[in-house]
Amino acid sequence: MAYRPKNLSGATRRKPQQSRSRHTAGALQEAFVQLLVTRDYDAVTIRDITDLAGTSLGSFYEYFGNKDNLAKVSVHLRSKRLLRVLQDESLVSIRMPLDKAMHAAVDQLLEAHRESPPLWGVHYLLERRFSGIDPYAKMYEQFVGAWQRLIMMASDRSCPWPQDVARTCHTIIYGLFAHAHLQGLGTTGACIDYDQLRLQSRHALLGYLALATPPSGQQRSISMRGTRLPIERPEDDQKPFPRPHHP
Repeated sequence: MAYRPKNLSGATRRKPQQSRSRHTAGALQEAFVQLLVTRDYDAVTIRDITDLAGTSLGSFYEYFGNKDNLAKVSVHLRSKRLLRVLQDESLVSIRMPLDKAMHAAVDQLLEAHRESPPLWGVHYLLERRFSGIDPYAKMYEQFVGAWQRLIMMASDRSCPWPQDVARTCHTIIYGLFAHAHLQGLGTTGACIDYDQLRLQSRHALLGYLALATPPSGQQRSISMRGTRLPIERPEDDQKPFPRPHHP
């Protein structure tokens, strides 16, 4: 979901190791994202960033080299923050029904975003501009792994292809969260309704999972306009369970 930066100038930049250095680098990242809430990327100067962060130009060039590198670092670190939310041991320390696990995951992701909605809007905007295909795919798969872990720990579901199901779960949540925060950042200035986003996320996840992961040892069916539609399982007719399609 992000890009681990390479230095565009060819010179090796020093990674902040000490507490003070990490604080300085963090202040530059935070100032940069805050400025982008009200300004276009090209309108933000390095001087603007250092002035708001209370640091020197020398520190900026020492740690980032240029504005594009700063953008890539910011996206990568914010993506890692969300990944840690999904990897939290509290979500898998006790085996629980899948519905309950999905509710908990959605709630924790919501709380992480609720702290600073405009800054997350900037994050998703920067991600679209600066994430290369390979680094984006690598981070994406880490999120898929976190969702897969939740699915496999469920106490009440069977899932023949947990990785494929997890990929669809992440696609659903990423799309809903990114759209909501980009819309909130846009010209409409729409306020994000987190209660509504919670309901949308839960309904989308659980509706999909009801089809993809029927209860262990059971056949599930859903009602669609009064028609009962069976959900096939491999043992029903010896045909493989249809795997989710991802273009």
